[in-house]
Amino acid sequence: MANVSFVGAADEDRKRLLRELGVDRVDALFADIPAALQTGDFAIPSGVTELEMLQGMRALAGRNAARLVNFCGAGFYDHFIPAAVDALAARGEFLTAYTPYQPEASQGTLQAVYEYQTAIARITGMDVANASLYDGGTALFEAVTMAVRCAGRRRRVLVCEGVSPIYRAMLRCHAGLLPIAIEEIPMTPEGGTDCAAFRARLNGETAAVVLALPGFTGTVEDHSELIDAAHAAGALAVVTAYPVALGILRTPGAMGADIVTGEGQSLGIPLAFGGPYLGFMATRKTWVRRMPGRIAGATHDAQGRRGFVLTLQAREQHIRREKATSNICTNEAHCALRALIFLALLGRQGFVELAETCAARAAYACERLCAIPGVRRAYPQPFFNEFTLALPADASDLVSRLLDRGIAAGFPLSRYYRDAERLLLVAVTEKRTREEIDVLAARLEGALRGR
Repeated sequence: MANVSFVGAADEDRKRLLRELGVDRVDALFADIPAALQTGDFAIPSGVTELEMLQGMRALAGRNAARLVNFCGAGFYDHFIPAAVDALAARGEFLTAYTPYQPEASQGTLQAVYEYQTAIARITGMDVANASLYDGGTALFEAVTMAVRCAGRRRRVLVCEGVSPIYRAMLRCHAGLLPIAIEEIPMTPEGGTDCAAFRARLNGETAAVVLALPGFTGTVEDHSELIDAAHAAGALAVVTAYPVALGILRTPGAMGADIVTGEGQSLGIPLAFGGPYLGFMATRKTWVRRMPGRIAGATHDAQGRRGFVLTLQAREQHIRREKATSNICTNEAHCALRALIFLALLGRQGFVELAETCAARAAYACERLCAIPGVRRAYPQPFFNEFTLALPADASDLVSRLLDRGIAAGFPLSRYYRDAERLLLVAVTEKRTREEIDVLAARLEGALRGR
């Protein structure tokens, strides 16, 4: 079919259409809608020139506080993105939404997906990864349903309160109409995983335990013993992880996890007011046929040449309704491509150095901020690049006051946790300089003193 430019209907065309419909005016088409439900005047202004439109959009964009020095984290992080990520990902060959079902025409896309999967598997310490999912929260939900499928008749899932409150809300929402019982285990007073409470609740009905690395409050723990306890009870272990932290932390795979998920935004994807983002998922070879989403594999053709294909699942897998492995049938291939380019640019040593830089600057920030009278660490556990401060005043109020001084000082935990009005979650990435950290400390101390 030839491409045809859209041409709007002329007045005579509209009159003819109305005659064919048996009405004399457009309003009559909506006569069956009760008047109380009909929208009034939209007050749409008259058309403007391209220049006027651009000026108006720039004025609106200028109202965003885009130049704040950002110490917010809580699952989404302000990392540096090399210019090459944008340059390569924007090439026309990659800008298609079509799934590469026809391998003979999609070798480049399939190879990029394959390499992305390899990178995620190596970062997490797992055997195989899929081609990506929507975001970290939906990836975790998919991991939970996958674990339930792997566990046979078991339907009970234990979730640590240290898992992102956003992800836990998504779990409750998505699992609400499924035969899955989500049970949340509170953190210890020290902000860690309550292993004793987990062990007490593990039984023959438990399909999986869900843990975080690091926890939402920044705490870093080795979950190996708890994962062993879950396995001894016949349950699977699911870990949601911050990928940059895995540059220096012991991987979930090394801890014995069965499924690892997380948010890939920190791998070359801008914050962008909430998306699009990237959910990654990796598992052990034992469970690969239970894993949702697409998987690219390497093969050889009849002439022995290496090639790439979607493997293990046919296209029909994604439209099998209740028998499908997922009710979220797409991926984030372009975001996954950005993640692959980002990781390839850094390389193995660069990825480790990125993690080391984040950890070192966070350690300096924590020391500098805790030197302020009345400020201390809320939890004693080790942390990666994010830590929780206990303040002598309301954290939300202090954050609001510092926003007016050009700094996003952190994330007030009272938004998601009870009795946390004075707790502030502070994140430090490689973009935050010692000078910026010193400014944060000075302005926080000034705000606490009423200056």
